Amino acid sequence: MSKRDYYTVLDVAKTASEADIKKAYRRLAMKFHPDRNPDDKTSEESFKEAKEAYEVLSDAGKRATYDQYGHAGLDPQRGGGGAGMNPGEGFGDIFGDVFGDIFGGGRRGGRSQVFRGADLRYDLELDLSEAVFGTSIEIDVPKLCECETCKGSGAAKGSNPSTCETCHGTGQVRVSQGFFQLQQACPRCRGNGKIVKNPCDTCLGQGRIRRTKKLSVKIPPGVDNGDRIRLGGEGEAGRNGGPAGDLYVEVRVRDHDIFEREGEHLSCDVPVSFATAVLGGTIIVPTLDGQVSLKIPAETQSGRVLRLRDKGVKPVRGGPRGDLFCKVMVETPVKLTAEQRELLRKFDESLRADDSAHSPREEGFFEGVKKFFSGASH
Repeated sequence: MSKRDYYTVLDVAKTASEADIKKAYRRLAMKFHPDRNPDDKTSEESFKEAKEAYEVLSDAGKRATYDQYGHAGLDPQRGGGGAGMNPGEGFGDIFGDVFGDIFGGGRRGGRSQVFRGADLRYDLELDLSEAVFGTSIEIDVPKLCECETCKGSGAAKGSNPSTCETCHGTGQVRVSQGFFQLQQACPRCRGNGKIVKNPCDTCLGQGRIRRTKKLSVKIPPGVDNGDRIRLGGEGEAGRNGGPAGDLYVEVRVRDHDIFEREGEHLSCDVPVSFATAVLGGTIIVPTLDGQVSLKIPAETQSGRVLRLRDKGVKPVRGGPRGDLFCKVMVETPVKLTAEQRELLRKFDESLRADDSAHSPREEGFFEGVKKFFSGASH
């Protein structure tokens, strides 16, 4: 039976780049891998077919031969390079090539393993005003940094690391497990690919040392709980020349004594005297910009919310500034004198003697109660 075209197998164009071919194979390998499809001969054959296609198209020489002569050019009996599965080559090898970059491993070819440094997270607490208006803050971050003495090599001055004789610098060794050949970190060099025979006195051969670094973090205006600020390259140092990780500063905004925040808006409770609520007036209220005047309309009920425009937060991702919502809390007078109590009694009697409705909520409440009990009796 004739073989299918390798480009058709991987579902890529003949002009596909190496990255496109790798991506296509990765997708098929994940789909048809025997471990994910036990006892499924069809999936196993599809996996082998995809692997064979990838081995050819990922090799520049074999690909050129295939493009010119097709499958015949790769026939070992005709002097071709051969694209089949060699007796000593297992599935683990191809997975090391395709997925090694994902898990930090390198490729075959004698190169030592290069590892990117770990990303770090720093929890930063801010006052509400700092979050709203922005600020610059210095933080101390403990992390693994490149050793300045050996410049990250781990070797003492005047010496260099040597290639590991066990893995020949790849940082990985093959382990046979039945039908498969898997790759794992070399036990001798621990995946580094190199051996430090004369270690640096400062880092003891690790190439990195732990120290605390002082960093300045610029906080943009409008940040909120859970927002993250990325400082590129300020994570832990990489190994074997690998790039450093990133530092993510996660914002936590402390509770404020007066204001509560919801997105771009602020809110607060504003105490108002009984007389001001009844007669109306103007009171002074705080904002994050300073004190402002707030007009209280006559006959304001407790719980009414009044808005002060543009006294909230300008969102960090853009947009208009929010508002400040002031919730009126009418205060009940306390510690009254006998004369004041008597005056209130007379005032209350005058309200009740008047036929006009001075307490709309009270009247509505009792009307509702009356209807409830009258309905319950039927």
